[in-house]
Amino acid sequence: MTFVGAGSVEFTRNVAADLCGYPEFRDGLHLALYDISPERLAHAERLVSRISAQTGAGATVTASRDRRTALAGARYVINEVQVGGYDATRADFDIPARYGVRQTIGDTLGIGGIFRGLRTIPVTVGLARDMEDVCPDAYLLSYSNPMAMLPWAVYSGTGFGRVFGLCHSVRDTQAFLTELTGADPDRVRFLTAGFNHQAFVLRFEQDGESLYPRLAEIIESSPGLQRRVRVEIFRRFGYFPTESSEHSAEYVPWFMRHDDQIERFRIFVGDYLERSEENLRELESLRRDLASDAPLELEPASELASLFIHALETGTERELHVNIRNGGLISSLPDECCVEVPCLVGPGGTKPVPVGALPPQLAALNRTFLNVVELTVRAALEESRDRVYQAALLDPNTAATLTTAQVVAMCDDLFEAHRDLLPPAFRR
Repeated sequence: MTFVGAGSVEFTRNVAADLCGYPEFRDGLHLALYDISPERLAHAERLVSRISAQTGAGATVTASRDRRTALAGARYVINEVQVGGYDATRADFDIPARYGVRQTIGDTLGIGGIFRGLRTIPVTVGLARDMEDVCPDAYLLSYSNPMAMLPWAVYSGTGFGRVFGLCHSVRDTQAFLTELTGADPDRVRFLTAGFNHQAFVLRFEQDGESLYPRLAEIIESSPGLQRRVRVEIFRRFGYFPTESSEHSAEYVPWFMRHDDQIERFRIFVGDYLERSEENLRELESLRRDLASDAPLELEPASELASLFIHALETGTERELHVNIRNGGLISSLPDECCVEVPCLVGPGGTKPVPVGALPPQLAALNRTFLNVVELTVRAALEESRDRVYQAALLDPNTAATLTTAQVVAMCDDLFEAHRDLLPPAFRR
């Protein structure tokens, strides 16, 4: 397994701990680490070596700043990159804020998602091209955002097709609904599909009976639940969305522009900046832990990449939600887009589950999401500034806030701020 962006605070630790904890993998793991930062790479090597020793996994741990060297012989490649790190994220928030554009997370859609995509797509496409040459039969398991953009860019911009985006949002939403309604986890059944961070729970049943009426009753009796964006979307569109209220608010035009809606729905503007700062503090804490002889606190994380790998390697079938090329899986969305659907992973390989047509109101909402994603992917692959302006002009939150001239000026400021992280065509 090769970790790309191995200096990630969360994913390298969780996935490595899971893999080292599987008894079937004992003494058979080679965990190869790659990062462009020497400091982060050295930290990751110390961390993973310590995890292997503490769990008794007997893993071989190697580290390299040469990507092709790290990829050689890989069966699975785990992509965790965040191009530009905290400083780039800070610019994604601060510059739009000067124009009056509010964001909560800014990594998937909106102006922050667009510019994160422009920074990350070239790196991910380059990774996939290296995999075509060095490990063409490997699986690329990608945690990086914007997830709806990255796999699309890979299969549109390269000949590599084994790319799967992995995200916690569906699993976490299904667990939340199960607990909220008091359903039996062993008897409840879901069908969930759409775009990453804008998928919907299409079926929510226990013993064949829909639990949506029970959910509606619980919401109607709870003023607190009614002050969540995702609950408001459920009440208006009839199906529960998979993303958090903070994130959902910035994908649509109705909330972020209005002070009263920020207050009513308790929307945390700038949430991701605080999370990023907490991650940096966590990194420092982990460095101190590694400098001591005390055992690390390791708990099974059941990370999706770990479950995916274990299912294929052991023939243990699991249903996981993945982000892949549509190709008719959701018949009311374009074939070439990247959708989030259930997938059976196990002895038969990977078998995505066809979903059919979405309810028309959900397909319509997904298309507003798709507009921004498609134009950003095209902008990155074509290296076109005009496509970037078009993506920003069509973004629901941005369009609800700014004039056309303001959108273009904001993009130009972001081009300048990120010039060293973008392809040459965007620097002019």
